[in-house]
Amino acid sequence: MTLLTVTSRGQVTFRQEVLKHLGVKPGEKIELDLLPYGRAELKSVQQKGTFRALHGFLKGKTSGKRLTIDEINTAISEAGAAAGAGEK
Repeated sequence: MTLLTVTSRGQVTFRQEVLKHLGVKPGEKIELDLLPYGRAELKSVQQKGTFRALHGFLKGKTSGKRLTIDEINTAISEAGAAAGAGEK
């Protein structure tokens, strides 16, 4: 169990091992759900990719070959799976 101290301003600093366990990096967000009986659930917010992030992701991977729509869709699916897209 990790104990955290609340400052006089009502703020809490999470220890590095807690952030690592949640998979949270600087600049990312944490979600806190308030539950009954003074309990809460803390979880990391999964970053959603953008269409712009896909731009150029095949560059250097095709050796100049033109890809079919099916090949592009497969590459997108594999990239999404590798990035953890769709996981809850």
